[in-house]
This record gives sequence, structure tokens and C-alpha cells, in this order.
Amino acid sequence: MKNSIKAILITGIITTQSAYASPISGLFNTGEGIAINQQTDTHYVLTDENGVSIFGGFGEAAVGNGFPIGSGVWIQDSATSHWLTPTANRTEVFDLNSQGTYVWALSFDLTGSDPATASFSGRFSADNNAVALLNGNQIGFASDFSNWYDFSASSNLFVSGINKIEFVVTNLQFNGFNPTGLRVEFTSSNVSSVPLPGAAWLFLSSMFGFLAVKRKKQKL
Repeated sequence: MKNSIKAILITGIITTQSAYASPISGLFNTGEGIAINQQTDTHYVLTDENGVSIFGGFGEAAVGNGFPIGSGVWIQDSATSHWLTPTANRTEVFDLNSQGTYVWALSFDLTGSDPATASFSGRFSADNNAVALLNGNQIGFASDFSNWYDFSASSNLFVSGINKIEFVVTNLQFNGFNPTGLRVEFTSSNVSSVPLPGAAWLFLSSMFGFLAVKRKKQKL
């Protein structure tokens, strides 16, 4: 009987301290939740390499296939994610005289979570290419717009509070048809809540109360 009670207590304490693992909130695919073409995606902030807002500070979701999407050029559209472009015109020409840099930033908050338990993975594509960064640390590289490229981050790269993922897209100079865009899909994520110190004691108090009542009944 004593061994059984001891096992229950140990299990309860471990459970109260290590539970609450869940997906990371705020990791949005590009164009997530948008079903109408040329709608603004406010999850991804758009700036130049100096952090200055460009094209209104956000991109537009290119929903549905149509050149350059799905025509053997950019990866075809899906219900999971959409391409983001700087303007509503997916075929707009940029960077005729020099290459351009487009920084797409997605922020998420780990307040109340343990950053040491956080991780995520995903895939992305960009025209012409892109580097993926988490809090300034490189986590992936996409070298073209016709294929998916993986990115991932482990616990040592996360911080408490606000974290920032940046997709730094380079559009090479070309004096001709030269659009640019970004596509991102998260495939998994996980983080645990910060253990509540009072939870273990609350569990113990409940157990001791239960045992006291049980012993009293046995005496009667």
C-alpha cells in the first residue's frame, strides 16, 4: 500500500512539472487563412535590408496558379500556403538595374513557455534565393523558386519573450521579366510551458487530504 501511494505521488509530481507541451503559437505559413487573391498578409512584415518598411510594410498573397506560379517556374499554389509578393501584381518586374533585398519577418512570443524546449521545422522557396534566420542565426537557405528547401531550429536559438524569424530574399538584377516572392510552410513545432511551482504542492496537498480522510474512515 505504501509503495503504491509513493508511486502515485512521484507520478503526480512529474506530471505537474513536465506537462503542457504544445505547438508554438504564431508560426504562420505565408498566406495562411487567405482564400482570396491579392489580399494582404499582415503576419509577415516587409522591409529592406536596413529595416525600412517597403511597399506598405506587408506583402500580398498570390492565391491560385497563374504565371509565374505553377507554370514550371514558381512552386504551384496549395491550400496550405501561398506565395507572398511585394505588390498585388504577381508578375510585377523589380530590380532591373541592381539586385534587391526583401526581408520578410515573422515574430512570435514565447512568454510563459520554456525556450529550452522549443523547436520547429519547415520548408521554403524564394525568387531568386533566400536565407532563413532565427534571432539572427541562420537556419536554412533556399537557392531557387522551383523547389522546396528545409529549415529548422533547436532549443539553443530561442529566447524568452519575442522571437523573430527573418527570410532575407535576394532578387538578382535582370533587365527583363524579374518578379520576386517568398513561400513558407511550417511542418512541425513544439514548446513546453514553464513549470508551475505551485502545481506540485497543490497535488501533494490534495493527496495528503485524501489519505487523511481515508485513514479516518478506516478507524471508524
